[in-house]
Amino acid sequence: MTSTQTGRWIDDWRPEDPEFWEGGGRRVARRNLVWSIFAEHLGFSVWLIWSVSSALLLQMGFSFSPQQLFLLVALPNLVGSLLRLPYTFAVPRFGGRNWTMISAALLLVPTLLFAVAVQDPGTPYWVFCLIAATAGFGGGNFASSMANINFFYPAARKGAALGLNAAGGNAGVAIIQLLLPVLVGGAGIFGLVQASAGGIHLETAGFVYAGLAICAAVAAYLWMDNLTVATGRPREQLAVVRKRHTWIMAFLYIGTFGSFIGYSAAMPLLIKLNFWVPEPAPLGTGIYFAYFAFLGAAVGSLTRPFGGWLADRYGGARVTLGAFTAMVVFTLGVLWTLTRLTPNPGADPAVATDNQAWFPWFLGFFLLIFAATGIGNGSTYKMIPAIWRREAETTTEAGSPERTAALATATKQSSAALGVIGAVGALGGFLIPLAFSSPWVDDPLSATRGAFVVFTCFYVVCALVTFGVYLRRPSRAAKLAMAGV
Repeated sequence: MTSTQTGRWIDDWRPEDPEFWEGGGRRVARRNLVWSIFAEHLGFSVWLIWSVSSALLLQMGFSFSPQQLFLLVALPNLVGSLLRLPYTFAVPRFGGRNWTMISAALLLVPTLLFAVAVQDPGTPYWVFCLIAATAGFGGGNFASSMANINFFYPAARKGAALGLNAAGGNAGVAIIQLLLPVLVGGAGIFGLVQASAGGIHLETAGFVYAGLAICAAVAAYLWMDNLTVATGRPREQLAVVRKRHTWIMAFLYIGTFGSFIGYSAAMPLLIKLNFWVPEPAPLGTGIYFAYFAFLGAAVGSLTRPFGGWLADRYGGARVTLGAFTAMVVFTLGVLWTLTRLTPNPGADPAVATDNQAWFPWFLGFFLLIFAATGIGNGSTYKMIPAIWRREAETTTEAGSPERTAALATATKQSSAALGVIGAVGALGGFLIPLAFSSPWVDDPLSATRGAFVVFTCFYVVCALVTFGVYLRRPSRAAKLAMAGV
């Protein structure tokens, strides 16, 4: 293995060569994976910082409606999804190490602006919208991180590496939802830390994550590498948009990852609006979101690698179909619990007490949805590199120069496909909170019920597409999706 003396560029990278891999390639790949996970984890945390803080703004003196709060939650997801495509192309353009440094430094923008804005109750709502939009920088990190790690690992190990990288990032959602209320003094944790008697200080979270962003940029500078083989031209990468499988997998990924990130963003507000009221002060009545909101993201993050493992054993299409079937069943379960709730006006302790009895059912079904989204995320993302590699293998002869060139192109295109599919899939994270806000519906609970009806129908369509394209007959599409997954 050789490397240039400036910029930490590795010129000789052959992960498919067993001798090369065991002779040092594995160690280098693992080191880059570790720091990629750290940077991506931080990006996800910043991306979802508004999912928790929006539920605390009212307690700090801001007077925003439920619709306004859901929009604050949705905006980072919209921007993050749009940024995933350019972030994917940035890896071949600038190098994985270099872009990790840049993308980590960009997180200073949303964190520092957040810290300043929340200290002034007079900050206009439109300013909050702009700052929330900049949190989308963190959402773009996923695409560049996954595209970069895809180059480091051999085909036989891509599933595990991509699964760990994605799960580490997804876990950032759970961590921010668990720790932000503690950092700002809004809640205790396990009896070790008590809620602050001096009120909530959201700016603390902004400053803490700004410091972590600096740490991620420095870590990438010290311990990550660029790969010469990962370079390419955007025109070559954009060729994936003409591939049928790119759009089929993107559609399915809206159902899996879009649901994961959308529900993660909306869950704190759903609990707050339906199961808790602020009276009597200071603790209020009912279920306090800070103790439960992180559980969904945690479950979805933990099951994502499990989805990749199941895909190894049973085939990606079968596992994906099973995930969508489970999502249909469990979403109907959530919908059933919502029909038992009384609309919460936000000030009546009796309503919160009545609804509280249904919370275990609501939470249980919701966590099962999250588990299914995680499994589906793992199985769909496991399929992508395998589809491109299998297509290269079926069009060339083993051991030929054409096969070598085709496999190199397949790796570049599958990395680009990861970005395109991730970008489209993340749009679900914008649409789901927006559906819950439904400004055309006066009652927030009715809006929530209607949204879950729509989501159920969408999951049915996703299941039918998975079955019809990949499982209904032994077509070439099915063989591509099943091979190596």
